[in-house]
Amino acid sequence: MACRLADSVFLFTGPHQNPVRIQRLAAHFSLGISSLKWDDILQKGVKRRRFLKANRRTRFVQAVAVPVSPFPLDTAEYREQLAETYGFKQIGEPLPDNVTLRDVIESLPKEVFEIDDVKSWKSVLISVTSYALGLYMISKAPWYLLPLAWAWTGTAVTGFFVIGHDCAHKSFSRNKLVEDIVGTLAFLPLIYPYEPWRFKHDRHHAKTNMLFEDTAWHPVWEEEFNSSRALRKAIIFGYGPFRPWMSIAHWLILHFDLKKFRPNEVNRVKISLACVFAFMFIGWPLIIYKTGIIGWIKFWLMPWLGYHFWMSTFTMVHHTAPHIPFKNSDEWNAAQAQLNGTVHCDYPCWIEILCHDINVHIPHHISPRIPSYNLRAAHKSIQKTWGKYLNEAMWNWRLMKTIMTMCHVYDEENNYVAFDQLAPEESQPIGFLKKVMPDYA
Repeated sequence: MACRLADSVFLFTGPHQNPVRIQRLAAHFSLGISSLKWDDILQKGVKRRRFLKANRRTRFVQAVAVPVSPFPLDTAEYREQLAETYGFKQIGEPLPDNVTLRDVIESLPKEVFEIDDVKSWKSVLISVTSYALGLYMISKAPWYLLPLAWAWTGTAVTGFFVIGHDCAHKSFSRNKLVEDIVGTLAFLPLIYPYEPWRFKHDRHHAKTNMLFEDTAWHPVWEEEFNSSRALRKAIIFGYGPFRPWMSIAHWLILHFDLKKFRPNEVNRVKISLACVFAFMFIGWPLIIYKTGIIGWIKFWLMPWLGYHFWMSTFTMVHHTAPHIPFKNSDEWNAAQAQLNGTVHCDYPCWIEILCHDINVHIPHHISPRIPSYNLRAAHKSIQKTWGKYLNEAMWNWRLMKTIMTMCHVYDEENNYVAFDQLAPEESQPIGFLKKVMPDYA
């Protein structure tokens, strides 16, 4: 199917996904020219448009000023154009409805599911060593080098989270008591309660990109956005410039309220909360006693904020893009959500090492039982068998700009509508991001 472009273009990501409307493209949009002007694309964002399912009439793409040849939407050229626009290396073609998650799992080599105790404890050694090095760097660095020391230490302590993440998925050790102990201890420097997070995270995997049930990133609801001016302002800042730290709100809201857990979960939740509060009431005073309030900020708070930067960034990049839909439970497809709706993103090598390849995320969503040290082997297998369906990116400015300035309020037909479409007079933070964030990848 193709579409017609006058002042706007409707971009369809596949026969089972909704169109994304991109306003006022650059003067040329053809098979022979692959440049889109970012400012023009973001100028008016995404608007509501009814998805025409009734017939399959052929339409044609025209430039604003220059007529061009028909542009078929489900082609490699089109997906390449869309990937360049959004900051992706590849946008996968839609996964057929008849492919099941079981099909994908059974295509993986059996060895990627095997737990290797040596490799598991090696990851612990890497994290402990790199975190200790970070603390040493903070203690010795002059003030102007502290941001570099904080960046390293915050990334290193994110590795602790990934170790606990493996423990929660029962992919760290064959001894489940060891997993619970290691997972709880790994989360302590982050003051993250292990069991509450585990329960919530299991639901994220079971309901990935399901509209109501997914417990990770959600689009904002329009009713919520319009409920009050104060809340609207907070949401605009939270999903705009503060988005790389929004996991702090997620951590605080979802993990400390016993009412949010099932009766059979409460006792384990209480144990985790007791451990976290013990760390806060014993560990924090010891840090302050030894180093003072400034020392607490230098050695704990700033690395903790660095961890939340990665926690937020990894999560939103994995599951947020204009072409990735959230689906109601009655139309949700597990294989499409986990394989086609999860993003693989490459980061600088040192980040991937310190964070134990958590960025290699598609195989983790195919099966959470794959240990982190086997994710790359699993991803290579998936690329060979299912490569044309994968969404892949390299972490870059354009990718972040797409997420932070376009992917905001849920729209049933277009996946997202940007804040500045619904409340342009109150969306100065989004306008600011459009001006200061580079357009290049």
